Amino acid sequence: MRTIQFMDTTLRDGEQSAGVNLNQQEKLQIAKQLERLGIHIMEAGFAAASPGDFQSVQQIARTIKNASVMSLARAKESDIRMAYEALKEGAQPRIHTFLATSDIHMKYKLKMSRTEVLETVRRSVRLCKSLFPVVQFSAEDATRSNYAFLAEVLEEAIQCGADVINIPDTVGYTNPNEYYRLFKYLKNNVPSYNNAIFSCHCHDDLGMAVANSLAAIESGALQVEGTINGIGERAGNAALEEVAVALHIRKDYYNVDSDLKLKEIKHTSKLVSRLTGMIVPKNKAVVGANAFAHESGIHQDGVLKEATTYEIISPELVGETTNQLVLGKHSGRHAFTERMMGLGYSLSEEERDRAFHAFKQLADRKKEITEDDLHALVLGETTSMDQLYEVKHLQAHFISTGTQSATVVLQNAEGILLEDAATGAGSIEAIYNAIDRILSLECRLIDYRIQSITQGQDALAQVHVEIEQNGMQVSGFGVAQDVLEASARAYVYAAGKLKKKTTITQ
Repeated sequence: MRTIQFMDTTLRDGEQSAGVNLNQQEKLQIAKQLERLGIHIMEAGFAAASPGDFQSVQQIARTIKNASVMSLARAKESDIRMAYEALKEGAQPRIHTFLATSDIHMKYKLKMSRTEVLETVRRSVRLCKSLFPVVQFSAEDATRSNYAFLAEVLEEAIQCGADVINIPDTVGYTNPNEYYRLFKYLKNNVPSYNNAIFSCHCHDDLGMAVANSLAAIESGALQVEGTINGIGERAGNAALEEVAVALHIRKDYYNVDSDLKLKEIKHTSKLVSRLTGMIVPKNKAVVGANAFAHESGIHQDGVLKEATTYEIISPELVGETTNQLVLGKHSGRHAFTERMMGLGYSLSEEERDRAFHAFKQLADRKKEITEDDLHALVLGETTSMDQLYEVKHLQAHFISTGTQSATVVLQNAEGILLEDAATGAGSIEAIYNAIDRILSLECRLIDYRIQSITQGQDALAQVHVEIEQNGMQVSGFGVAQDVLEASARAYVYAAGKLKKKTTITQ
């Protein structure tokens, strides 16, 4: 039975989703969870893209021990050497370099001939191999390339030291039958095919990313690439959780195995959704809220008699369990710490103290503390440690037929309290105007979204915002039982990011 390697690019391709802007701390949290999920390779970013990307890739490489950490790099010496500097301290460093091979990309984007492309591939892959133990080469827009030329390029890449060959469907153009035949063609026309691992990387522009990925595996691919929840540029990437569960449920057909810890899927999905602000549709396969919901009377009757009548995936397989009251206001620090460890968190002393304090405050107000509450609470508190400002006091005055007003008190990293008040057409606008006055911001609110993390009147609310100032766009999120407080936290989080970016660019 073949073992499939999973390469996750949530932190690189996924972050390229419109409106997603993860900071260093958020990326590290996702990387740690991907490690718990059992991802074999994670693409931590594009080290040469910016100083922030370099630092994130470097920090993740230094932290992650049980997965290979990789950086994307164009087929340019400067990119490759930058990736090496970011990854050289990693436990299992590897590089991912790429160059387009389709006629349309070579003519309009690269402005290179086939001869020039071949020479660039030789030069860049050789340099990569002199620096890294494992080199991955991608033929960008492979599915729209001339097959004979594509095979020639891949043979050169393998001869020059490429260990992994990726065949990306960069624009989501192909279909399962066509992609299957492409892999078979390459197996028969690349002489050194067996000297490298062949990988698939599919985009979802025509809604076939997962199906195409499964077709590639069926045709011999040993590595599959994608993102959690299928996020990514345009319509996104193949959703790795869907591929993993499909391979598990239909092992009888695909006859392959993987080492992923499927019980971590639901938690990973929620973490990525909360940090990116990209809400998972309720009807999404595997991780959607309705994935295991049954409303039809016929379906309900069947499930009650025998779950497999209408459920081919058990909720427990992916970590979807019934929430239970585990902790309450009388629980102590030790019980809280043990429960957090059981949920997969390894907290520092400072992180644990902050999270426990927030838990006690929540337990005084909320009757039932669920696992979703705990995940949201820890996520909010550990992320807030990296913020420039903290909401210390919030007071809003609501008048049903008039202008609203709000007073906000923030505390900066030095412990200094900053206070101001403002008015607005609504309570949230008044709060945001007050924060703008305190921080001397002239930004524009691009997006505001709110969702309930759990059910009931005492549910925690999560607010996601995106703001823009002078062409610089950032996002932030906030979690609280009160919608106004969650809204203020989200805006202050984003404002802190904006301040950091402004400082770096000045």
